[in-house]
Amino acid sequence: MIFENSLSFAQQQDRQDELSVFRDKFHFPIINDQRVLYFTGNSLGLAPKSAKEYVNAEMDEWAKWGVEGHFEAKNPWVSYHEILTPASAELVGANESEVVCMNSLTTNLHLLFVSFYQPSQQRYKIISEAKMFPSDRYLLETQVKHHGFSPDDAIIEVAPREGEHLIREEDILAAIDNHKDELALVFLGGVNYFTGQLFDMEKLTQAAHDVGALAGFDLAHAVGNVPLQLHDWHVDFAAWCTYKYLNGSAGNVGGIFVHDKHGNNTELPRFGGWWGHNKERRFLMENTFEPMSGAEGWQLSNVPIMGMAVLKSSLDIFQAAGIENLRAKSLQLTAYLEFVFNDIVSQFSNIELEIITPTAPEKRGCQLSVKLVGTDKSFFKALTEAGVIADFREPDVVRLAPTPLYNSFEDVYLFGQTLKSLLAGWQDE
Repeated sequence: MIFENSLSFAQQQDRQDELSVFRDKFHFPIINDQRVLYFTGNSLGLAPKSAKEYVNAEMDEWAKWGVEGHFEAKNPWVSYHEILTPASAELVGANESEVVCMNSLTTNLHLLFVSFYQPSQQRYKIISEAKMFPSDRYLLETQVKHHGFSPDDAIIEVAPREGEHLIREEDILAAIDNHKDELALVFLGGVNYFTGQLFDMEKLTQAAHDVGALAGFDLAHAVGNVPLQLHDWHVDFAAWCTYKYLNGSAGNVGGIFVHDKHGNNTELPRFGGWWGHNKERRFLMENTFEPMSGAEGWQLSNVPIMGMAVLKSSLDIFQAAGIENLRAKSLQLTAYLEFVFNDIVSQFSNIELEIITPTAPEKRGCQLSVKLVGTDKSFFKALTEAGVIADFREPDVVRLAPTPLYNSFEDVYLFGQTLKSLLAGWQDE
């Protein structure tokens, strides 16, 4: 497609967009009496308008039934998590037996590491990307310490080469080969939170398996953003949050994937809880833990119904839109943001703003990370004051996510005009 940096072009694209009807299903913040341009679905997705209806329905059930709502509610609470499974499995390319919504992201990863990080004196190392999300890094550090290893020795971080921002996948493959006799696990973010780089999870999983290691992924920035096929890629395990692209509300329940080849192994080490126990015998209050087969066997406690109701409201929208359709729009919308950004910045010869996200569309989701060369957080603050809600990461990166469910081409054009105005003022200072 040949792009134009004009309002008429953007509006024409929106008129032709079959997914534009979903934009009206979300609340856009009004800040300082101004409807903002919201480009931070990679941090917290917008609120579905239907969420209140879904939550109120469960509040009514609580009022009507009290504790009996666990069995008598329209969607009985004792099995409420099961109604989230079909849409969740579809989003990550999994069998329904391989997915369950539960707990929060890092909690789930720690639970999964109990099962999938079983180091020996010979095989104990973990390969990860450098500058991964801090919670993941803390996870790795404390896990290897728990097993009596030194993080400096056990954690192999693959970093971008000197002068580059992105990690070359051949460097990850080389690290896997170099440490093949000591490697227990390859653990990466499916999409790097900082740069927006999308990794080839299938290739990296196969490389891990070829040397006798396992492969797991944090999908916080991938789920609901890019199509996934975890089962067919033979990924061993994965976890994600639901408050970013999945619009599940701040800090809401997360989800896990456990491949059937592991999920049906009830002898696999794990931490147990009564919601992961044989559900046919759950209320017999027996002393011996009998894990359910599949991902459900990793559950601990009964589920947060109100939070899951919010998530259900968004997952229903995802099922109506279709992740493949969203990806097709995402490719165009993100490319248009890249075009508009470069067009505006090229008009200011003394301004250094650099996109550090991959330029190849297949290597990124709907995020562009912009490096503010030679400046500080003041430029980000100016963007915010001008009504552009983005995201800042130290030391000098602004992350912009044109989310296909609710962002429009006109949003991108208006962002460009705001950027142009700010850069003109910045240049004059």
